[in-house]
Amino acid sequence: MSKLIQPHGGKLVNRIVDADKAAKLKAAAAGLPKITLSAKQACDLEMIAIGAFSPLTGFAGKADFESICRDMRLANGTPWPIPITLAVDDAVKAKLAEGGRAALYHRDDTLLCIISVEQIYKHDKALEVPNVFGTEDSAHPGAQAVLEEGDWLVAGPIDVLTVTPQSEPGEQFTDHRLAPAKTRAAFAERGWHTIAAFQTRNPIHRAHEYLTKCALEICDGLLIHPLVGETKPGDIPADVRMACYEALIAKYYVADRTMLSVMPAAMRYAGPREAVLHALVRKNYGVSHFIVGRDHAGVGDYYGTYDAQEIFNRFDATEIGIVPLKFEHSAWCKTCEGMTSAKTCPHGPDQKVFLSGTKVRAMLQEGQRPPQEFSRPEVADLLIKWAQSTAKEAAVG
Repeated sequence: MSKLIQPHGGKLVNRIVDADKAAKLKAAAAGLPKITLSAKQACDLEMIAIGAFSPLTGFAGKADFESICRDMRLANGTPWPIPITLAVDDAVKAKLAEGGRAALYHRDDTLLCIISVEQIYKHDKALEVPNVFGTEDSAHPGAQAVLEEGDWLVAGPIDVLTVTPQSEPGEQFTDHRLAPAKTRAAFAERGWHTIAAFQTRNPIHRAHEYLTKCALEICDGLLIHPLVGETKPGDIPADVRMACYEALIAKYYVADRTMLSVMPAAMRYAGPREAVLHALVRKNYGVSHFIVGRDHAGVGDYYGTYDAQEIFNRFDATEIGIVPLKFEHSAWCKTCEGMTSAKTCPHGPDQKVFLSGTKVRAMLQEGQRPPQEFSRPEVADLLIKWAQSTAKEAAVG
């Protein structure tokens, strides 16, 4: 039987109630204060419910919030880099009471869960923003999201009826939406002891492919684990990305060594801290090794190229548990005639195939494939179709 890594905190959380309790909670919800969740909050709720945020059983209380912001740890000392909070405004706060309960709804009015309100406390954004995001610039998308949230935080455990809203725009990716218990079962069935995970919110280009295959050389299996929760405007939509992953895996990866599943988390673009969060989450999914590349979870110029790798040095390896695989910036070298990094290639940048995101986007809109040394043609063709459709819609709009 496959021996997998233990969940963070030692136990996999499950906050989804059985049918009998769900019926009782649904009946009680009508008489409770109502909180309509933002897209980020709905993602966080699902991640707590399915155990992806183990050991969390609900939204953060004041002691945990302050400890996480200052020290990247829960109040009990367990590593945790980003507070998972439920922010509300003054109007909602006025309807709540500590010791009471509230009903949490998706924006389409689906009842998702009941929260037992243990605390209501002031949202200290001046503590959270600079510590979590490393900046106070309101243009940072993660910081901006926090600054626009309510000024009160509601804390307490949640009892979840469902994580599937009645009408969610876009694809739910049901076949690939595997909870941690399901990925663990799949790994065990395949006999995998060591698994490398690749976090992505973009299509996989040749450099990414190189990293994942290097990781496969030292692990039994590979989990390509794209984030499909809330992202910032301008990011490539999840359904387009999923089509790219499926096309790539079908032709360029060994089927019985590769698995594709989605993670329903929201992006925070918190760079180094989010790299640690992504690693701990994958630990809960049963992953033993986690690929951390250049500027992981970064945005703009807010973080150093390898800050997301160096932050792992601030923790003892045993308390993190999962092994970070730290990769240099990779690219195709014309002289070496293959994918390389600074560790493996002596040649200068003039021999490398580098393309900016702006250049790639322009090529796609013009119907041009990027060089095959940069992107597989099957992926490029899917992106050309998307880019041209997006450009056409923008012109009409």
